[in-house]
Parts: sequence; structure tokens; C-alpha cells
Amino acid sequence: MEKTKTINPATGEEIASYDRISAEAAKEKIAKANEVFLSWKQTSFEERAKLMHALADIFEDKKEEYALLATREMGKIIAQSESEVEKCARICRYYADNAASLLANVSVDTEASKSYVTFQPLGVLLAVMPWNFPFYQVIRFAAPALMAGNTCVLKHASNVQGCAFKLQEIIEAAGFPKGIFSNLNIDSEAVKEVIENKHIKAVTLTGSEPAGRSVASIAGENLKKTVMELGGSDAYIFLEDADLDKATDLAVFGRLQNNGQTCIAAKRFVVLEEIYEEFLEKFTEKMKAKKMGEPTDEDVFLGPMARADLRDELHEQVEKSVSQGARLVIGGEIPDEKGAYYPATILAEVTPGMEAFDNELFGPVASVIKAKDAKHAVELANNSSFGLGSGVITNDTKRGEEIALQLEAGNSFVNKLVVSDPRMPFGGIKNSGYGRELSGYGIREFTNTKSVWID
Repeated sequence: MEKTKTINPATGEEIASYDRISAEAAKEKIAKANEVFLSWKQTSFEERAKLMHALADIFEDKKEEYALLATREMGKIIAQSESEVEKCARICRYYADNAASLLANVSVDTEASKSYVTFQPLGVLLAVMPWNFPFYQVIRFAAPALMAGNTCVLKHASNVQGCAFKLQEIIEAAGFPKGIFSNLNIDSEAVKEVIENKHIKAVTLTGSEPAGRSVASIAGENLKKTVMELGGSDAYIFLEDADLDKATDLAVFGRLQNNGQTCIAAKRFVVLEEIYEEFLEKFTEKMKAKKMGEPTDEDVFLGPMARADLRDELHEQVEKSVSQGARLVIGGEIPDEKGAYYPATILAEVTPGMEAFDNELFGPVASVIKAKDAKHAVELANNSSFGLGSGVITNDTKRGEEIALQLEAGNSFVNKLVVSDPRMPFGGIKNSGYGRELSGYGIREFTNTKSVWID
């Protein structure tokens, strides 16, 4: 039987191996999820909330264990893995406490004696999830889906199967019915058959643009609802009045968080020419100061990338950008050591047409771009096929808001890095996908918005 292996990207050593499941076994898990759905959809929000709070308790009680597993499988520094697990608990509690009100019937004033809109669960949902937030990305989907009355099957990334099976284990440990959430350890080629399964009612994917196009195409052929959260090349505009000490602190964290492997990471730094050189100097100094190394060491800020092949692809993008005219300020060389490490890297004088401007660099590489004025900065920020996150850094928040409203993205933040918050909808436009996760908008994505009329 074919196996998947999880590799510690800090050392290159194998952690564990897991058996792939057969197509028949996947069908059985989906059929079980559908069987569970028939009873689960009848449960009350109060019953579901008790289990969701129990799940949050487990995340909190075993934070260190789960964080270490995530760090070993995909390389993020341990403090950020612990934050990820804490965030899982928060999102479970948010939906436990708010799902009933978010999905409450909405009365409509018509000539009927009674008319309203209700939100009913769809059934079995397929989630195709990435490795960069191996617990949170899944819980961000599963918590609202389960609270809405749906059941779930997961196709997780091969390199984080330990996290994938752990999620199934702890959801069952919280008291949810066995089969309500199942991990399908299948390869990418098997996803098509899963989507086509009659019991799968909708699909959500977080991942690359090519993966999104493929899955959305199959789902579309089968007339199944999809939500796509794809890549990003988020632009942050730094206006001439920005506090450069605070601005560059944000820039460093925004680019190096999660070892640079975040869809909503700050990737393109659009800086007005009045402050360009000073920004670049401070930014370079702070990026240099961040220690790279073993992600379980407390003084390390930058761990390895998740896989060596991803590191090598990123390096090729850096080299291509330099050949196109970008200036390599720091980094840009593969270290001569074990592990999938890549140093904090800055490319300056980046312009449209360069790899570092036009495409997503999914790793610790910053593209610094000079803008003549605020209008030019907006044009540069919007000159992208992506539209996930964006930001404006300025001391004038009113002006910042005016510019944020001009940015072509699903999320625009002023003086703060883009984050996902369960109280706010999250998603993108253009090639960054469609649909929304989180908040009331997200939980309703996988419900039947049903009109009821009583004459």
C-alpha cells in the first residue's frame, strides 16, 4: 500500500509514515459522514455548542503537544504554532456562542401571513486544505460547518498528515459523533472522484491558484458550491507620514511570520519616494537582526520553509527577479546546511513585469517598490492578478481609510497587518478566489438559504 511520509523540514529527517486509503475506503468514510449528517442536522445549537466548547478545551489543554507537532511537520517557530492552537480554541468558542444568532431566521415583511428566510445545512462538505496552518485552516472551516449542522471530510496536505489525523482524533475526543469529521489520506489525483461522489454537497479549498482552478472546475461540472481562498501578493502602502520605526516593525513581522509562508503575508512593500531610502535602511537592519534556525529554539524568529522543493522554487524566483533588474539587498542564497532553510531576503527597485512584482513569493522574501505619490502607490498595489489582503500605513487614519477603500482586495487594513478574525468575513477577489469564510457571511456559505412563505 502506498504511504505518505512526513519530513521534519528543519532536519530533513522522516517523522512518520501513513497509509494512503483506497478509493473504496474513501467512499465508505463519505457514506458514514452522510449517515451521521441525517441525525446531526436534527441536533440543537445548544447540543452542538457543548461539544464545540469541549473541543476548545482540548486545544487549550494540549496546546504544547499540538504546537510541537505542527512545528515538526511544517517548520513554523514554536511560539507561532502555540498561537495557532490558541486561535483554534477561540474560533471554536466564537461559533459555539454565536452560531444560533448568525443562522437565526430572518423575517421578511410580505403580504403572507408569515414569511421568512431560514438557513439549513447542506450535508457532507469536502475541505481541501494546505500545510501552512495545519490546525487553524481546518478548524476555520470545520467549526462553522459543524455548528451549521453539516458534516466534513478532509483532504489535507500530505506533509502534515500527523496534524490531519490528530484533528480527527480530537474532534471525536470532544464527543462529536464518530464519522462526523474524517481525514481522507488520498493523493491529489483522487480528489476528482471524491468531489463527484453524490454525498458531497460542496467544496472549500485553501491553496494555490492552480489547485483552486482544478477543484473549482470539477465542482462546477458537478454543480456543487465552492469557496476558494487562494494565493495573494498583498501590497502594503507606506505613506510619507508613516512612523518608520513602527512601520518597519510591522513590515518585518508581516513578511517573516510563519516563515513567510502565509497567503495574507505582506509581500509587496509600496513606499513613497520621500521615505523610500530611510524605510529600506531600517527594514534591512531589522530583517538582518532576526535569527534563523531550529524552530523550537525560543530565540529563533525564522525557521525553515515547509519543504526543500518549495525553498528551491522560491530561490529560482529570486534569481529570476534579480536577472530582470531587481536589486538584491540581503539574503538570496541557500544556506549550506541541513534543512529547508532560506534567509530573510529583500529585493529593492522592484517594478511591474518582474517575477517579484507579478507573482506570489511564498517565503521570506520582501519586494520593495518605489511610488511617486499616493495615487501611484494605489496603481502599483492594484496592478496585480491577486486581491486577498492589503494595507496602508500612515499617521492620518482618515486618509488611510480613503486609500484602503481604493485597494482591490477582500481585506484592507490601516496601520495593522491583515489577520483573520471570526467576527469579520475573510476572502479574496480576482485570482485570490471567491466566497467568504468566518463571521455570519462565512457560516452561511454552506447552508441552503431557503425562503419560507405561509399564506
